[in-house]
Amino acid sequence: MPKSRVRKKKVYTPPTESNPAAMARARKRRPSSRWVPITALVLIVAGIAWLVTYYMTQGQYPIAAWTFWNLAAGFGLLVVSLGVLTQWR
Repeated sequence: MPKSRVRKKKVYTPPTESNPAAMARARKRRPSSRWVPITALVLIVAGIAWLVTYYMTQGQYPIAAWTFWNLAAGFGLLVVSLGVLTQWR
């Protein structure tokens, strides 16, 4: 019976970067400013405080005319804080 050939493995060569400008931009990314985590923390605390105030006062505060829109405002602050946190490096 004939013997099968042994396959040689190819030597891995990493791909060359086709866009050197993109690599230069990636290297230049600096840490975010101090305002980013501070703003996110303030928005989180404000959103939680808004919701807790709404529930504890049975809808009388922060703005009684908004009724259930107070929930949207509180959760909206939390969602905006998540958007700010995406900019944190």
